[in-house]
Amino acid sequence: MGRLTDRVAVITGASRGFGRATALRFAREGADVVVNYRSADVDAAEVAAEIERAGRRALVVRADVARASDTAALAEAALGTFGRVDLLVNNAAVMDVAAFASQDPATWTEMIDVNIYGILTLTRALLPSMIARTGGRIINLSSQLGHVGAENFAVYSGTKGFVLMYTKSLAREVGRYGITVNAICPGGIITDMNRHLTSPERRAARAAELPLRRFGDPDDVARAAVYLASEDGRFVTGQCVDVNGGSTMA
Repeated sequence: MGRLTDRVAVITGASRGFGRATALRFAREGADVVVNYRSADVDAAEVAAEIERAGRRALVVRADVARASDTAALAEAALGTFGRVDLLVNNAAVMDVAAFASQDPATWTEMIDVNIYGILTLTRALLPSMIARTGGRIINLSSQLGHVGAENFAVYSGTKGFVLMYTKSLAREVGRYGITVNAICPGGIITDMNRHLTSPERRAARAAELPLRRFGDPDDVARAAVYLASEDGRFVTGQCVDVNGGSTMA
């Protein structure tokens, strides 16, 4: 028996990176998974196939979380297929790296719409069913940049800082219904989103600066998500789990 046996999870941005790792880890722990994606249909189908090979059910739903109509349709598909949603992982995000003074304002809108508005609309769409069932787990993906910021990441870091405060505030609001709300702040992890930002030489030098002397991988985030989603994390709410190999101490 896995730690998430017979739970139903919705994971946004589940075709790659943290979302993919979390979807597969949840399935191995016994959960059925709604695999959300925006454009990578082949990758999403591969994730679903792996979930089914693990003996669990998968539902693939294309939805752009920046659109409220899409998040409503995603929630409707999940509830219509499985009857309930026990676990929500708000993972989908976009990032643009540029000096603020020269950054295209259109990218501000995209980051705000995906990284903030997407979390708000999907959570609101699924929250009434969790309240009605008096239970649920909501996990929001923030970032270590939501804590410390970084040059050329002003707006992205701002969206991730919002996620932290939203997580804490919502946790206070819905705890009375048996719902926990937590965030994960990854850092020191190479993903498809950030691999292009530095050279292999710079990554090696950066890894040597970390207390653990290595980078993590998306499955490290997935393991933290399992903890928060399982009974092991039942008394944890309003928190940010920093999965960063100690990088904010470096």
